[in-house]
Amino acid sequence: MDDRELVFLGAARQAELVRAGKVSARRLVEATLRRAERLDHLGAFRVLLAERALAEADARDAALAAGGPGADGPLLGVPVAIKDELDVSGEVTTFGGAANLTPAAHDAEAVRRLRDAGAVIIGKTTMPEFGQWPFTESAAHGYARNPWNPTRTTGGSSGGSAAAVAAGLAGAALGGDGGGSIRIPAACCGLFGLKPQRGRVPTAPHPHLWYALGTIGPLTRTVLDSALLYDVLSGPAEGDRWTARPARTSFVHAASTEPGRLRIGYSATPAVFGVRPHPEHVAALDDTVRILRELGHDVREVDPRYPDTTAAFVAQFCGGVRAEAAAVERPELLERRTRSTLRLARPVSGAVVERAVRAGERLAARAGRCFAGADLLLTPTLAAQPRDVGALDGVGPVGAMVRSLPMIAYTALWNVTGHPAASVPAGFGSDGLPLAVQLVGREHQETTVLQVAAQLEAVRPWAHRTPGP
Repeated sequence: MDDRELVFLGAARQAELVRAGKVSARRLVEATLRRAERLDHLGAFRVLLAERALAEADARDAALAAGGPGADGPLLGVPVAIKDELDVSGEVTTFGGAANLTPAAHDAEAVRRLRDAGAVIIGKTTMPEFGQWPFTESAAHGYARNPWNPTRTTGGSSGGSAAAVAAGLAGAALGGDGGGSIRIPAACCGLFGLKPQRGRVPTAPHPHLWYALGTIGPLTRTVLDSALLYDVLSGPAEGDRWTARPARTSFVHAASTEPGRLRIGYSATPAVFGVRPHPEHVAALDDTVRILRELGHDVREVDPRYPDTTAAFVAQFCGGVRAEAAAVERPELLERRTRSTLRLARPVSGAVVERAVRAGERLAARAGRCFAGADLLLTPTLAAQPRDVGALDGVGPVGAMVRSLPMIAYTALWNVTGHPAASVPAGFGSDGLPLAVQLVGREHQETTVLQVAAQLEAVRPWAHRTPGP
């Protein structure tokens, strides 16, 4: 097996080969690092941890040879990249900017769980400052570029993580989703990205991520890869503000199990007023409807009657950015646009933010009507194809918000309500860039989303197509 084939296998298959002794963790990590260095122009990584990763890979190989603790980890030897809003011990958590200088003393809980499962942390990925925008662009770290066409955006805010996985620079990567920031870059880069139920993955050492909006989760090449990582990441930790109900089965089991005949509602109507979906995204939705019907599901068009979540979202967005900005060491080094955001957020008091959290919980109950008696809701993920890099150039926060609307038109609602939602690849547009659809599950029902996503993957196996050299 050559290096290119190896790096594109994805997390589950890579771990299987390492555990079987067919590939060493060191060879896997070396191949991944060489490719990451060669494709540095994509801007996926803020920093590569080459020496640390190789030492960690050697430790995984030694544990396997000794047959002791750590020899059978579900992610043994898999190179995993981490979005730069999550702490990695010994590395600065930049939040996409330049205002932090001191390395973190400890791993975030999600990173610790990955290491305990045998993963090798190979680097920290780029993001817009504080993850504010669905474009991975920052004054400190430049643009992340789409591996399918480097003149186009990866989306955001987990765009560096998406670029890394799509280009074969990591077996999987962690991202965060506060308004679509896992699903949007997954859609732009042709990956599977599931935003889990709020509280599924701990945000420790912090009690929350952008209050009720944010969740942590992986971007992966396949549904099984994502399920594998969620089995490792899921479960409460001390200090969590929110905790999801336990899943009815393991996520890997769900991804490997037929769901039976389900009722699935679909709609091309955006949840944001004034946004019109691109015709190719509507066509991808219609094609997915056809496939799901052929798979035996009862699929019907619905009027989702989305509740208006704007006020609840904006207040928590303002509160989340303000809380993260208050924690940096050198606030004078924040981007000009971020400083403008903070001025706009000044009137949004802590009490207003908490009222927005409670409003979101009420809206979650009202959002149940979006399913119209269905088990799942199917929509496009994006309303537009990935635009040229430089989407944030020369604009302040209001201009950035306007440019963001076609990217978040189907995604941000579900951050307010907390429902699980996944971006599922759905072919390619006439411009050669990926298309995607979104599957939204009922509260705490990630397993149903995974089951249907796995069925779609079997019909159109997106991981078999890879970008670039």
